[in-house]
Amino acid sequence: MHSRPAAWGLLLEFTQSESLRKHALAVEACMRACAIKFGSGSPGEVELWGLVGLIHDFDYERYPTAEEHPYKGNEILRERGYSEEVRRAILSHAEYTGVPRVSPMEKALFACDELAGFITACALVKPGKSLAEVEAKSVRKKMKDKAFARSVNRDDIATGAAELGVDLEDHIAFCIEAMKGIAGDLGLAGSAAQGS
Repeated sequence: MHSRPAAWGLLLEFTQSESLRKHALAVEACMRACAIKFGSGSPGEVELWGLVGLIHDFDYERYPTAEEHPYKGNEILRERGYSEEVRRAILSHAEYTGVPRVSPMEKALFACDELAGFITACALVKPGKSLAEVEAKSVRKKMKDKAFARSVNRDDIATGAAELGVDLEDHIAFCIEAMKGIAGDLGLAGSAAQGS
């Protein structure tokens, strides 16, 4: 299996956007937590699921269209020796690829991707720009506001939780907690923490 430093290097090579890099870290954190909750929780599995979360969108900045993402990334990953398991999970996170989500890892990636972005958006509008201020109930409420974080697909968030077999609000709370563990890396530790 590829190492996390190699996967991080791949992300940096293809992704210049700070917000996309932070999104990758957020999804990685959620996926690591999901490996413990929905997988075996073995160290190898936690690494694998985290790696998939980290690189799931590595090609998006260069190839942002539905015709190219995640297909171009899949080709690059194949060339670089990434396993079929990793490539399939990444292909399955985009509904339009037609790759069904079968494994718990594939279902978790889909369930965490859009949600991590939405939670980030919710934190950024809080007074302190902090994940500590974000609650699952307020995230659910914000999901009803179609003008807020318009690019986030609400149906994917709801479908993702349903496919995992978990209550949506519980899944939101679970992902908030996972992201809090790396709040500093995400720039969401709060304005007070950033000033110190």
